[in-house]
Amino acid sequence: MSKKGYLLLADGRLFEGELHGAQKSVEAELVFTTGMVGYLETITDPSYEGEIVIQTFPAIGNYGLIKEDFESKCPGLSGYVVRELCDTPCNFRCEGTLEDYLRENDIPVLTGVDTRALTKIIRSAGVMNAAILTELPADIAAKAEELRKLPFHPRIEDVTCDGVKPSEKEQGLNVVLWDFGAKDNIRRELEKRGCRVTTVPCSATCEEILALNPDGIMLSNGPGDPADNVGVIEELRKLCAAKLPMFGICLGHQLLALCQGARTGKLKYGHRGANQPAKDLKTGLSYMTSQNHGYAVDVDTLPQNASLRFVNGNDGTCEGLDYLDMPAFSVQFHPEAAGGPLDTRFLFDRFIAMMGGNKECR
Repeated sequence: MSKKGYLLLADGRLFEGELHGAQKSVEAELVFTTGMVGYLETITDPSYEGEIVIQTFPAIGNYGLIKEDFESKCPGLSGYVVRELCDTPCNFRCEGTLEDYLRENDIPVLTGVDTRALTKIIRSAGVMNAAILTELPADIAAKAEELRKLPFHPRIEDVTCDGVKPSEKEQGLNVVLWDFGAKDNIRRELEKRGCRVTTVPCSATCEEILALNPDGIMLSNGPGDPADNVGVIEELRKLCAAKLPMFGICLGHQLLALCQGARTGKLKYGHRGANQPAKDLKTGLSYMTSQNHGYAVDVDTLPQNASLRFVNGNDGTCEGLDYLDMPAFSVQFHPEAAGGPLDTRFLFDRFIAMMGGNKECR
């Protein structure tokens, strides 16, 4: 049995809906994603750690719960806002309802909200703090003022693995996946190409990673402000001196740029969804990509050893870099998709080629 719930924005605007899932109030940064499919991958993407996520697509939950599609063991988002939540899913793989899953994981979901109007507000004003509330506050203006002052800094320490996870394979190229909140499909894409993948936590040092004798390093996605990760950036700077093949995705892309002297900045409302265009400046080709980030590398601060490779087709921001003095490259988007288009999976083949594999390097 649902009851009334409310979404209060930091600018004082209030939306009324029905509260499903966990019956509790939460406060977090409010962001939107434009993906038409892949809500399970969205919910379990560690990069959404500590955020209230709006789904712009109006009908969510129609194919239910499918654990095989998860990108991590549990959801990291703080709250969920949708237009309509399906309570009678239909799919031969369905293992339950989305609402039950959210309730079991203590995530409140507000339904019956005009998510497109809400998204227009965020596109115009930028991402802002918000609260899903079980009851109206006595003083709405005072509560909104409180939200404006609250700092939200999702931490990679909250979504990284507990310790070193060795590969189950005994043969193949040895890849170390540095886990800042890695989506599972990164590992799966590497394993499909015959790699042995050893996952290490964000606290790993350069020396600990090199002791694993890797053929290459994969820098994963993750949440939050990349500049907050001072310790990781310093270890990554030392690791670059080893000149090992390196591939960075999303947060990993930003951290690699930071350790080389670039700067990052926060975008007005970020790029989140499975329909984001990215243009390859080397080939002139454009690709549809899956993205989830609120920060970007500032192209005006790129060091001399970094070459801009991909740009966003909508706003021209940095979407990928090639490095001229080491076998390394990085992209802001998600070539592993999950969910989203598969256009850029060839980048994994490029990484394999860098490590001496038999795939063509592009």
